[in-house]
Amino acid sequence: MSSERAFLFLQGPSSPLFAKIAQHLTRAGRACYRINLNVGDQIFWRRGGASNYRGSLEKWGSYIRSFMDDRNIGTIILLGEERPYHKEAVRAAKERGLEVVVIEMGYLRPDWVTVELDGMSSNSRFPNDPDVIFKAAADLPEPDWTRKYSHTFLSEALADLTYYLPSVFLGFLYPRYRFHGIFHPLAEYAGWIVRLATQKSRERDAGRKVRDLVSSLHPRFVYPLQLETDYQLRAHSRFKSQRDAISEVITSFARHANTSHRLIIKLHPLDNGLISWRKLIEELSLKCEIKDRVTYIEGGDLAVLMKDATGIVTVNSSAALPGLMYGVPTKVLGGAIYDVPGLSDQKTLDEFWNAPDKPNGVLVSAFVRLLAAAVQVRGNFYSRKGADAGAKAIADRVLNRNVNFPAPLKPSPNRTKFPKAVGGLFP
Repeated sequence: MSSERAFLFLQGPSSPLFAKIAQHLTRAGRACYRINLNVGDQIFWRRGGASNYRGSLEKWGSYIRSFMDDRNIGTIILLGEERPYHKEAVRAAKERGLEVVVIEMGYLRPDWVTVELDGMSSNSRFPNDPDVIFKAAADLPEPDWTRKYSHTFLSEALADLTYYLPSVFLGFLYPRYRFHGIFHPLAEYAGWIVRLATQKSRERDAGRKVRDLVSSLHPRFVYPLQLETDYQLRAHSRFKSQRDAISEVITSFARHANTSHRLIIKLHPLDNGLISWRKLIEELSLKCEIKDRVTYIEGGDLAVLMKDATGIVTVNSSAALPGLMYGVPTKVLGGAIYDVPGLSDQKTLDEFWNAPDKPNGVLVSAFVRLLAAAVQVRGNFYSRKGADAGAKAIADRVLNRNVNFPAPLKPSPNRTKFPKAVGGLFP
């Protein structure tokens, strides 16, 4: 093995992606280690260099620091830098001047994977100065938008089951492990069973609503909901729950939007149904006396709704990126990589409804070119070809030390930081 510093993998997606990345790195002569925190981690690693941590979260900090020092770690690779275990690992890495590489699903969906230094949203090093973006993107080509890799919902669901069910039923092997999610996995699956049973009727209803809204003469604002469990929502905004964000949006819309405007709130396609967003939205709309101006949708094509919209409101969902590319004014309520002057509307939410600023099309083009070149690779988590392609591209990036290249590596100075994320709420 090379004398160069080693790689440490922490938790990744319910996918063989991390093991495949390690395979490329070891072929290049680099040492790779892994810390498993539960049985699901073990299942998706299944290669050498792994250690099983069965201690408490309280003792994790001292363990991870000793691990990094003893094994000459130079880079840690993980998914979800705001998870409690990862947050402490990132803190330990920063103390030692180590590189932190964060992997997530792509900003540019559907067949892209994000690979960034330090993290996403308010943790991102990606520039938020228009002049810097223009300069860095000046010679970059338009991304190839041809879809190369696909995966089915079934493959994603089966991977998720393979990860979480053994972690629950064999939890005695890691008795002190704390899940990072809000809901217990079994509760999530129960919610999904109910939703799958009603999926066809919900899609029919959503399709009818979308057709009616598109044909209507009323200007519409679109608010795509995120998952309540989404760390982008929980760690990179001032909201403690999506309930708070929904309340703020509906209240502001009621007080300040023109009476001809309509607000369309669309459920995230992977929502587990354990929280009745419909009930909350209907109650708030009734309280604010705008029930006839707010439409809640549980399906349908978001792109169709966004294309001719008057505006988009989001906490920090990547679903808003296509809207920017369509030229739709977008208001961001949290921390987002695309919350840049000239891209997103910089006024208050109250002001946004009646005077939304369109994004600068030239800046949008430069931003997307730089985003694709610097922090995106082609691939996905849940198909064999997609995971193979993503793993090879990510390994090449980290070996060549060009993660975030050609974007400037200096952290953006004006990114808003938000309070700590809420950790797992069940043992």
